[in-house]
Amino acid sequence: MNRRLSLIVPVVVTVAAVAAAALTGNHLWRYYTEAPWTRDGRVRAEVVRVAPDVSGLVATVLVTGNARVQRGQVLFVVDQDRFSLALKQAQAAAAAARVALAQAKGAEATATAQARADEANAAVEAASLDLARCRVASPVDGYATDHVPRAGDYVNRGQPALSVVASGSQYVEGYFEETKLPAIHVGSAAVVRVMGQSQPLHGHVQSIAPGIDDQDRGSGPNLLPTVNPTFNWVRLAQRIPVRIALDEVPAGVNLVAGQSATVRIREARGE
Repeated sequence: MNRRLSLIVPVVVTVAAVAAAALTGNHLWRYYTEAPWTRDGRVRAEVVRVAPDVSGLVATVLVTGNARVQRGQVLFVVDQDRFSLALKQAQAAAAAARVALAQAKGAEATATAQARADEANAAVEAASLDLARCRVASPVDGYATDHVPRAGDYVNRGQPALSVVASGSQYVEGYFEETKLPAIHVGSAAVVRVMGQSQPLHGHVQSIAPGIDDQDRGSGPNLLPTVNPTFNWVRLAQRIPVRIALDEVPAGVNLVAGQSATVRIREARGE
């Protein structure tokens, strides 16, 4: 009897161990392939690119890199001399137009002089606007990035000269495998762990990207689809961006756009 037990016990232990390993392996397989979580997350923020509305040399820079700025705060000033002269010329032309209007006789002559006076007044307003736009202000509260112009740099109208990261605009973007999307819904609760931060953040799914680019398909010179003829035996699931809105950022937690994060979605059935 003892001999029979000594033979059965190892078998039972082995079977139990195999069963436990199978259950553990199945759990891990489902967790890594189906559970809605990803390590491929990034902290994002709304970044406003500040561009001057006039072209010219930078005369004065009133902000340093990474400094906190407020909406309406002047960041830098474009040299105003040329625009001051343009305003004086426009004002002189407007004065001459007013004199011509006062001296005009007859309905037709008066109408022509009035049109020229209106045009001259509009030129004065445009020149005044250009002069005012030499002072480039921040459109939002936030932080200037570390790249700011220097005095003497030439800036072009409509070309960004620096960027401001808007305060309170941080969110997290998680790139989830397409196989995990069925468990992700707009409004689902999310737990975010930012690398380097011990305290988890809580949020919810705000949106799911409606489309991504296909790297294996392009357009040829005849605007016909160019499809890659090769096929990889191992096909990886596509990554779909999912935007996570943060419900609250605890005091003392400093989020930097670009930080890595792990995102876990709480499924409807609960965890």
